Amino acid sequence: MTNTKRRVAIVGAGLAGTTIGLGLVNAGFDVTIYSDRDRRSLRNDVPPTGTAVYFGKSLDYDAEIIENLYEIGNSTGMSVRIVSGTGEARTPVIEFDRPFNYRAQAVDTRLRADDRLGCFLARGGKFIVRAVTTEDLDAIAADVDLTLVATGKGGLSSFFPVDPDRTVYAEPQRHLLLATFKELDRADQQFAYRSSDGARHNWFTIHAEFGETFFGPYLHKDLGATRAFIGFAKPGSPWIDLFKSAIDTQSARDAVVSLFAGYFPEDLALIEQLEPLHEDPHSWFLGAVTPTVRRAVAITTSGHPVAAIGDAAVSFDPIGGQGAQNAVVQSALLIRALREYKGKITYEWLQGQFGKHWDHRAAAATEVTRLFLGDAKYAAHAELLFPAAAVNPKIGSAFFDFLSEPQPLLGIQSREEVNKLIADLAAEPAEAVLARFKAPEQFARAAGRVG
Repeated sequence: MTNTKRRVAIVGAGLAGTTIGLGLVNAGFDVTIYSDRDRRSLRNDVPPTGTAVYFGKSLDYDAEIIENLYEIGNSTGMSVRIVSGTGEARTPVIEFDRPFNYRAQAVDTRLRADDRLGCFLARGGKFIVRAVTTEDLDAIAADVDLTLVATGKGGLSSFFPVDPDRTVYAEPQRHLLLATFKELDRADQQFAYRSSDGARHNWFTIHAEFGETFFGPYLHKDLGATRAFIGFAKPGSPWIDLFKSAIDTQSARDAVVSLFAGYFPEDLALIEQLEPLHEDPHSWFLGAVTPTVRRAVAITTSGHPVAAIGDAAVSFDPIGGQGAQNAVVQSALLIRALREYKGKITYEWLQGQFGKHWDHRAAAATEVTRLFLGDAKYAAHAELLFPAAAVNPKIGSAFFDFLSEPQPLLGIQSREEVNKLIADLAAEPAEAVLARFKAPEQFARAAGRVG
């Protein structure tokens, strides 16, 4: 019998490549994934690419491709603290702890990708270990119906030109340190001083001048329930040199402790208890991302269209948690379209699909990232929403809805629109809500080492 399945080649076996690969196999395509690393190396010889949290809605898109496999790494809200100044001039600015209107999930990207690759292979997908150059890409594309590049922020992503009309920044907006730690005993009790839901809430701890930190529940690929930290240092921040002191798991842990000792001492007694994951030498990394939107469809030298998926198409600063979510949403939308479309897959068709994804999610996701980066465009949002969230639970939860569903932010651009959002959520004028805000005199402290 002649094989009438449409053939797909995917270059890259990270989260984006394995997600769309599995989804297309499920949809009846003949799919081959190419990777320059074998499966064992992909799982064990590289660091995770951020915490890759799925916030709410992206979990629904993911469920179209694979069943939920994880009961660990889930979180239910966010504890926010903002401080300004240092030393005697250090001042608490804002504090609030709010539940999400959804479930969030942080799972080691190496585990997610490996589980997807295992399902992909079990369902008939093919996996080829070889490096792919742009010349190879031309030959591969000549032999299949659809070619996708999912090599993240490096590799073949440069095959796709930067889109200057959609790219806002020319350099990284944050320098990053990720570190993963063993879970604490009696975590719910120990985290209760900051969070109404104990250890199930993440921390978003901000220094107004120097940067931000994220700390929350995480599922490590081998060690299960753990805690993941990401520090985001602004350009010129003294945190950058502190981050650079990290050269292994122990020094990464020491850098995090030093950060809290110097800038967030209320949390130090708990942070000092954290133990690094010496069992995984890749459980930490340093990095910096220039947020970039690329023209996500290109033509090989012989005239074959090739499309970019995930970070190869749009790379985000991790502060807004949009990268992994964007990849799964883009994958789900493309799979839906391919299930319905039976014609030849052309350059124009692929451009149209990326345009739909841009309008559906990616454009808004780039704007949410700008909001969390403190971009000047969103100064009014920060000025109004943070204090409003501190005095009104609905506003606090709605603020984090943008992480799950960023699209509404596009309709809330002016100061007047932000005030209307506050008023609608609070059922009273924004001025009345903001008038109740008072900066905290001090933050609750961790109780110290628990024996």
